[in-house]
Amino acid sequence: MHCKNCISTLKASQNYCDECGAKVIRNRLTPKVLIQQVNEQVLSFDNKLLSTFIDLFKAPESVIVNYINGTRKKYIDVIQYFAIALTLAGIQVFLMTTFFKDALEFDFYDSLANSPSQDKNPFKDMNFEITSNFQGLIYIVSVPFSAFATWIVYYILKDRRYNYTEHLVINLYYSAQIIIISAFGSILFLILGLNYLYVSAILTLPTFIYLAYVLKRVFNDSLWETFAKFLLVMVIYLISYLFVGIILILIGLLIGFSSSL
Repeated sequence: MHCKNCISTLKASQNYCDECGAKVIRNRLTPKVLIQQVNEQVLSFDNKLLSTFIDLFKAPESVIVNYINGTRKKYIDVIQYFAIALTLAGIQVFLMTTFFKDALEFDFYDSLANSPSQDKNPFKDMNFEITSNFQGLIYIVSVPFSAFATWIVYYILKDRRYNYTEHLVINLYYSAQIIIISAFGSILFLILGLNYLYVSAILTLPTFIYLAYVLKRVFNDSLWETFAKFLLVMVIYLISYLFVGIILILIGLLIGFSSSL
């Protein structure tokens, strides 16, 4: 008998391949087998997805640090977890743009008493639906910047236990967790009839607090050390984003100028 994934020779009693770790599949696909696999990998109450989600709140260092140190079986792989988060974000965007379009309207200025007219609303011409459609891409692009921010701050402060790639792992797990929470939270609040932009504002502060919490648990610093490093991370993150934003604006202006010639 041979492994269907790496063609290594297997014993009849083996349930997993010694070479690639793949599970030995003996049954043909049937609806029952397919449901069992989905239940084992996604829906089961004791599966790795639920364990990863819970432990990233209870003890994020047990997920992140153990993954960096080579423990890869207990929790979901960081790339898979991030992919799951992006899938949920995609479902969120689909629901918003299909069933909750009114929730994307920014009516803050008009809803206040004695508020300025619609013509003075600086957000009236912004298309938040288009922004939402690129939400997944924004999440993907933001991770390298957040990883650079944490890496450079800790490197400058002489905490160099993790390299940039390992900081990517830290930020991928963190980003995936907040994307999942934001997706579920947004869908829940939209069902309750709240404006999406208000919901996003409500969820912003907890995401920053959670980042500080993750950094404290992973690096095991004191509260004040974590707070100081967190502020520096935010400064570097904003500066790097402003730098990229300026470059994109300049490129857009150059393209617009060249097309007008």
